[in-house]
Amino acid sequence: MSAEKPTVIYTLTDEAPLLATYAFLPIVRAFAEPAGIEIKTSDISVAARILAEFPEDLTDEQRVADNLGELGRLTKQADTNIIKLPNVSASVPQLVAAIKELQGKGYKIPDFPHNPKTDEEKEIRDGYAKCLGSAVNPVLRQGNSDRRAPNAVKEYARKHPHSMGKWSQASRTHVATMKRGDFYHGEKSMTVDRARSVKMELKTKGGKTIVLKPTVSVREGDIIDSMFMSKKALIEFYEEQIEDAYETGVMFSLHVKATMMKVSHPIVFGHAVKTFYKEAFAKHQALFDELGVNVNNGLSDLYDKIESLPASQHDEIIRDLHACHEHRPELAMVDSAKGITNFHSPSDVIVDASMPAMIRAGGKMWGADGRQKDTKAVNPESTFARIYQEIINFCKTHGQFDPTTMGTVPNVGLMAQQAEEYGSHDKTFEISEDGVADIVDLDTGEVLLTQNVEAGDIWRMPIVRDEPIRDWVKLAVTRARNSGMPVVFWLDQERPHEAELRKKVNTYLADHDTEGLDIQIMSQERAMRHTIERAMRGQDTIAATGNILRDYLTDLFPILELGTSAKMLSIVPLMAGGGMYETGAGGSAPKHVHQLLEENHLRWDSLGEFLALGACFDDLGIKTNNERAKILGKTLDAAIGTLLDNNKSPSRKTGELDNRGSQFYLALYWATELAKQKDDEELAEHFAPLAEALRENEDTIVAELEAQQGQPVDIGGYYQPDNEKTTAVMRPSKTFNEALANSQG
Repeated sequence: MSAEKPTVIYTLTDEAPLLATYAFLPIVRAFAEPAGIEIKTSDISVAARILAEFPEDLTDEQRVADNLGELGRLTKQADTNIIKLPNVSASVPQLVAAIKELQGKGYKIPDFPHNPKTDEEKEIRDGYAKCLGSAVNPVLRQGNSDRRAPNAVKEYARKHPHSMGKWSQASRTHVATMKRGDFYHGEKSMTVDRARSVKMELKTKGGKTIVLKPTVSVREGDIIDSMFMSKKALIEFYEEQIEDAYETGVMFSLHVKATMMKVSHPIVFGHAVKTFYKEAFAKHQALFDELGVNVNNGLSDLYDKIESLPASQHDEIIRDLHACHEHRPELAMVDSAKGITNFHSPSDVIVDASMPAMIRAGGKMWGADGRQKDTKAVNPESTFARIYQEIINFCKTHGQFDPTTMGTVPNVGLMAQQAEEYGSHDKTFEISEDGVADIVDLDTGEVLLTQNVEAGDIWRMPIVRDEPIRDWVKLAVTRARNSGMPVVFWLDQERPHEAELRKKVNTYLADHDTEGLDIQIMSQERAMRHTIERAMRGQDTIAATGNILRDYLTDLFPILELGTSAKMLSIVPLMAGGGMYETGAGGSAPKHVHQLLEENHLRWDSLGEFLALGACFDDLGIKTNNERAKILGKTLDAAIGTLLDNNKSPSRKTGELDNRGSQFYLALYWATELAKQKDDEELAEHFAPLAEALRENEDTIVAELEAQQGQPVDIGGYYQPDNEKTTAVMRPSKTFNEALANSQG
């Protein structure tokens, strides 16, 4: 990438965002070209990452470069600009489905080994492990996070408030979390005094030493943690909560983050399923082992594995599973109509999305009868669960938030260099035997942190580097200065890791001019209460948080404020000087894809892409002194405002405006803004014919787009759609396509 030709890299990802990209990318290129900005693409979809990992038996035409690795390298260059769309954080069932699809298309890649026994199978499993969970974000997020609701979006939500469920003081909804034996209660932390190489090892009671992680490099000033969750305490907790929910008649729901916490949380999820169906698993465990059932993948894995059994055996297992429900509480549903429960798949209920949705709904989730009900929201790990109980208590007392008046809660998140738990996957282990888990200096043999553990416990070693902490504090001060909002650092003095962080925050705040700024440090519960009290009064508060709370709060507050987290502006100022612009905080919306396939209607809202692109052009213009890039950003912001005011966002209903129509209107409003701006007359003259063509043909284009709806479509694949077929589906308006092509000469 050269300074003479600024480049923006637009990521190709998965599911709904990928489909929207087929329609939006030609628009972006048509508008960026006159400003001398090149738009490149980088395919980091699950399918592409699988193929990049296993190139050995592929033809030259089938091979895919390691695009994710290349993007990771580019984040360390000052002139890098990346538009990052949501991607699938694949669970094992999703990964297996992608593998089968690729194999069906003639790609010679290995099967996923569920229970690897040979060295070759273990090597294959290790390769696929790189594609599991949140494999993309830790590589690309080489900066901290600045997430906020843009003014135009916030004002639209105030004028057109989304539905909010009513809270009752009599609501029985509550959070159930562990009071002992979880990561919070089993955490030790320290700030490293000098550069060291350390290892993670288990000294068993039988006298063996098992090296779990041979070497981890840490630098002076880094904070390292040793934390574990007790299997015994976890199962006891589940048994207590299941019994309590049954006795009190409250629905049971489980909320974990098995996508991002791809090692620890599937195990936590699996123990819940096994405990709930304890009798059935006890009776059939030998057969389940023989079939290779992995309960960590949910009931869907079990159902798939028993499909091949004789009917009598299959039906007996189903009866035994159903019999467990006779003395169990009702389970929250993912899809009541299809009978898909909370336990179907670990990726179906993700805590940072499911808890805000429940709070927005007045503390209710869906039951098997299709009705919303109060629920026991089981969040086993107490470290962050308490914030949800705090907001539930508040809503029971004060009622639901009002989107027309509530304040906003931007977030400054400590994220860079795989900070904290979200970077701990390769340092997380399920303990094989009772013993002592140590973090040991490789050179001196000094034991830095130690834990007594038992078989089945989960032990991990998160790290947060010193440089990202400095940058995080600087970003918080900058946002406070630029916005005029108070900042609260959410750090719990009682938690060892956050006590270490508090020391550093206080030290690094002294490096900045904070005169006239309101910057405070509070425990998580106090910070939540302070923030929501201000929000209900219409006051704004920046939340400066660690990595997990960054994730949780940038779903929670946008869902309450805006109705969705997909409308957030999410900027990652890369520490090397470049920028990554994430398109919202939501996921990749598989249900939107299913609706497209069945009805040719894509309800995905590309507002996140529009906002990210505007911010990217703004920054690019400033950094490269490109006045046309600045004009693109300014006019795009104005076009977004018009789009929202005119209510041209996608509808959920087939036959009405969808993603493709919304993108057309953005192009119309953007071209109109460019044609009438006075800062660059040549640019105005360039876009005037496009604006006129789109305006004159508005009815024709909308009719062409909507005429396609209501029928099933074939895009030639789910994880790897066929380019030609998908382009035809996503760009069905000949008139619109010709107008864009003509504008490019």
